[in-house]
Amino acid sequence: MRETVNRVALIGTGFVGSSYAFALLNQGVTEELVLIDLNKEKSEGDAMDLNHGMPFAPSQTKIWFGDYADCKDADLVVICAGANQKPGETRLDLVEKNTKIFKGIVDQIMASGFDGIFLVATNPVDILTYAVWKFSGLPKERVIGSGTILDTARFRFLLGDYFHVDTRNVHAYIIGEHGDTELPVWSHADIAGRSISKWISSKEQFKQEDLEQIFLNVRDAAYHIIERKGATYYGIAMGLVRLTKAILQNENSVLTVSAYLDGDYGHNDVYIGVPAIVNRNGIRQIVQLELNEEEKSKFDHSVEVLKKIMEPVMKL
Repeated sequence: MRETVNRVALIGTGFVGSSYAFALLNQGVTEELVLIDLNKEKSEGDAMDLNHGMPFAPSQTKIWFGDYADCKDADLVVICAGANQKPGETRLDLVEKNTKIFKGIVDQIMASGFDGIFLVATNPVDILTYAVWKFSGLPKERVIGSGTILDTARFRFLLGDYFHVDTRNVHAYIIGEHGDTELPVWSHADIAGRSISKWISSKEQFKQEDLEQIFLNVRDAAYHIIERKGATYYGIAMGLVRLTKAILQNENSVLTVSAYLDGDYGHNDVYIGVPAIVNRNGIRQIVQLELNEEEKSKFDHSVEVLKKIMEPVMKL
């Protein structure tokens, strides 16, 4: 009989997937990690390389290159596979291409007998998370997208850097689409329980106009990183490990993930980035922030943009 251990199945060992596997091993979050990818040799090499670092890891992790049958006993399947956007290609083109890829992936995972939780990281993440939910037939609570977890981390880092405070003491959220229509929830942003507006008014070196630039740097961070190194992967890998830990350790942590709205925030039938309580069962509940009129309008716009782009997926 198989021992009761935590198993994570990783689909896709490109930049994001391999960075996630490396971070997962370094933090000792799971007992088993299976790597699944069309590029067998690369993934076998990743498994070998990671195993050679085992003597330096905080705890034992069994790592191997496998196939979709290994998803049967997985507690969590993390999808990092998919096509990247090419020059001259629209987001709609990317949606249709990756939706077809995901159909094949999810069908094979479900055929294994998988009955755990999906965590989706591939972009456009909100739309592809919806597609995984549709294809898998699993309850909406057990299909989660990385959403705006990285955007929120960038937001907190830049605010902490600006106010000279440890980023872990900054409480602020980016919600909406993981993309150009995301928005900062300034009305609920604080440091140590003190609102950002009060921090601004407390000292002359802090200026209101700087806050808009901070948000723009958050929203456009991926573009700046891609210009310099071709892709972003370390930050999102750390975010995926944080989500994995929250799930496997039943933390009931509040994280900004792509979750299914069923009347929440006044919207239905869409996956989008919002704060949610995450535990061993997936999303326990969505945290509904009281948005001001400007924030609500921007969030509504983000939903509308997402729904327009995802029309082909919603017809499936």
